Amino acid sequence: QVQLVESGGGLVQPGGSLRLSCAASGRTFIKYVTGWFRQAPGKEREFVAAISWSGGSSRYDDSVKGRFTIGRDNAKNTVYLQMLSLKPEDTALYYCAADRKFIPGTVESEYEYWGQGTRVTVSS
Repeated sequence: QVQLVESGGGLVQPGGSLRLSCAASGRTFIKYVTGWFRQAPGKEREFVAAISWSGGSSRYDDSVKGRFTIGRDNAKNTVYLQMLSLKPEDTALYYCAADRKFIPGTVESEYEYWGQGTRVTVSS
């Protein structure tokens, strides 16, 4: 069993930046791919980014490529999402998800463990 807790959300102006963190507890975080998903008001949850357990492979949705960077520190059991040049359309509840596999997936059903989410609001 893996427990995930997100933090780092908040209110930021367009063009600003935030860094989200996902802290894992329970079983060791190594060997778990981790992904970030988001759900905007009135919309379905969507994929944002994912990273392999080693950190050597990552994937991004086209909407965030070049602006968001996913990274991890396995010694700290933490995965990060650095978000730059934020836009109002990035406003959403951001979720961290994890699963024991080698290839980071982009689909919700590929992840067994989920956090409760951290809210990001981009507004002037």
